[in-house]
Amino acid sequence: MLRTRLVLPDYIRPELRIMFVGINPGLRSAAIGHHFAGYSNRFWKLLFDSQLIHAPLGPTDDFRLLEWDLGLTNVVARATAGIDLLTARDYELGAARLRRLVSRNRPRFVAILGITAYRHIFRLPSAQPVSLGKQTHTLAGVSVFLLPNPSGRNAHYSYRTMLGAFRALRKAVGP
Repeated sequence: MLRTRLVLPDYIRPELRIMFVGINPGLRSAAIGHHFAGYSNRFWKLLFDSQLIHAPLGPTDDFRLLEWDLGLTNVVARATAGIDLLTARDYELGAARLRRLVSRNRPRFVAILGITAYRHIFRLPSAQPVSLGKQTHTLAGVSVFLLPNPSGRNAHYSYRTMLGAFRALRKAVGP
C-alpha cells in the first residue's frame, strides 16, 4: 500500500535564483511524495524546454532543482483533490508562511504558478485583471513573476503560451 504524504517538503535555501510557488499539492503528488507529479502536469517539461534547467527532470527529481538554484514550495502545504477544497483560512495562513520564507531566504525572484494563487496571496478581487509576467507587487521586497498553472486541469493556456511565460522568466532572471 502506498503511503500518502499530506505535506510535501519545501526545497528552498537562501539566495535562490527562483523560488517556484504552487497552490498546493495534488493527491498524486501526495501519494508519491514529490511535487508536480500529476500525470498531465507540465511543470517539469516547461522547466527543461524553457532552458531554466539543462537536464530533463521529473517529479522524483524535485530535490535536484537546487542544483540550478531553483526552489519549490506551495502556498498551502496540505494536499487536496482540488483547489476548491481549500479555504480562505488556508490561503491566509499559507500567504503569511510564504512571506516569512521569502523574507528569510531572499530569492532573486518568486515565481507564482497560477493566477488563483497570486490573487489569494495579494488578496486581489476576482474581477481585477491580472497578466502573466513580472508583477508590480513584491513579496517581502522580492520581485514576483506570475506564470500559468502547469496543471493539466488548466485549459486556459496552451503549452506554447506557457512555454513563452517560462522563457520570459528565464530572460528576466538572467544568468
